[in-house]
Amino acid sequence: MMVLSRMKNVQVLKSSWNLVRFRSTTAIPADSLFVDETIKDELASAKPYSEVPGPKPLPILGNTYRLLPVIGQYKISDVARISFLLYEMFGKIVALRGLIGRPDLLFVYDADEIEKIYRQEGPTPFRPSMPCLVKYKSEVRKDFFGRLAGVVGVHGEAWREFRSKVQKPVLQPQTVKKYIDPIENITDDFINRMIDMLDSNRELPAYFDNELHKWSLECIGQIALDVRLGCLNANLGSDSEPQKVIDAAKYALRNIGILELKFPFWRYLPTTIWRNYVRNMDFFVEVCMKYINEALERLKTKDLTKEKDLSLVERILVMEPDPKLACVLALDLILVGIDTISMAISSVLYQIATRPEEQEKIYAELKRVFPDPNEKLTAKKIDELQYLRAFIKEVFRLYSTVIGNGRTLQKDTVISGYRIPKGTQLVFPTLVLGRMPEHVSNPEKFDPERWIKQTDENNILHPFASLPYGHGPRMCLGRRFADLEMQILISKLLRRYKLEYHHEPLEYQVTFMYAPDGDLKFRMVPR
Repeated sequence: MMVLSRMKNVQVLKSSWNLVRFRSTTAIPADSLFVDETIKDELASAKPYSEVPGPKPLPILGNTYRLLPVIGQYKISDVARISFLLYEMFGKIVALRGLIGRPDLLFVYDADEIEKIYRQEGPTPFRPSMPCLVKYKSEVRKDFFGRLAGVVGVHGEAWREFRSKVQKPVLQPQTVKKYIDPIENITDDFINRMIDMLDSNRELPAYFDNELHKWSLECIGQIALDVRLGCLNANLGSDSEPQKVIDAAKYALRNIGILELKFPFWRYLPTTIWRNYVRNMDFFVEVCMKYINEALERLKTKDLTKEKDLSLVERILVMEPDPKLACVLALDLILVGIDTISMAISSVLYQIATRPEEQEKIYAELKRVFPDPNEKLTAKKIDELQYLRAFIKEVFRLYSTVIGNGRTLQKDTVISGYRIPKGTQLVFPTLVLGRMPEHVSNPEKFDPERWIKQTDENNILHPFASLPYGHGPRMCLGRRFADLEMQILISKLLRRYKLEYHHEPLEYQVTFMYAPDGDLKFRMVPR
């Protein structure tokens, strides 16, 4: 097999894992009350769930102990390594049982099985989500969120109804195109700030990752709150509203692993981490409501018959006068988007800076599409950046910011020949799937062209091996904005500057996202 043996600093205690062999068959969901005879036979003939291979849990402590201090083998930041480890030791289906306070996790490493699971799910699939956010929305602040509590941490009919209210304006191409100019203006300001931060060697400072968070928040604020938040001000203090929003998002997301994978005391006792989590989320709600109410006031002076002139927030407020809907959408977009986009762009920029040959290809494409470096961006011009998009896809294949997707089974399902019970949480480890030779030709080679030559019969590229935004009805709602923001920053930056990195290579680690761990001290060389 592959992958884990190449990863550094991973020590495996194989004797502590319970190894069981398996065979692969077809994934077929089934409902015990309404199934035809064929599916009944599949369920009846499937091997029992107890035979699915995986690490052996201890009495009482289960497998949770593996992530505990002192006695555990791993840290939360080792989650990506654990994904590789499970595959190397147990194969294409692995059950992680005995996780205190949460359902079992079933890791599926077969892209064909994953495709069948996705294609057979209903209109309201359940995605494993953050129990801490679920508790906050459904219990702690039920008075505010009510029944329609957004798209993150919400399931079933309430999720479907909320998404149906917002997805049209959010996903319409013409809506996204309206934000090319505002995001370009934000990005111009950010690049000017980058220039101001350069040292005598033309290197960016060690804290540049926080500057990327500021750029990300400024972009999302323009989209989700209809306002420039002032994140790029040179003298932004630690007590400023934008920095507090960034800190709150980091805290809420980067402590999810602790809240969910370790002993969940917070569900029964108000632990310090849980109290801080609630305080940060309350701050989010307060900030979002403030700016949504301001947008509502501005809307009163506008001609509502000219929909094309309305922003995303204004279109939602026209459609749904209760400002809570727009506020909850903004909360979800900001909470998930700040860290996701900033970590994704940090990874892409690091790969650009350490791959000069590919960087020159991006620059050649940019020079062809934008002969004048001062030329304004347009949707048509951005659509011509084929190699740039392929480069980003290849970074996500090998270094996916989101380390995995998943579903919670709503009925007993046969996967790889085993009967998997309802309620089991499925994990599709994107980081591993995109590096498997049965899914991708020459998977260890960094090759953006593979995304351009998809019609080449010798180019294996399974469509379900790399899904950075997920798939189906629960696909990332803000994906078009995320793509747009990254393409604009890279285009504006690389058209004028060559990016270099002259320090020790950075290892990738998981905080909430998977990204380079260390100082992003890029060198900017004028073209």
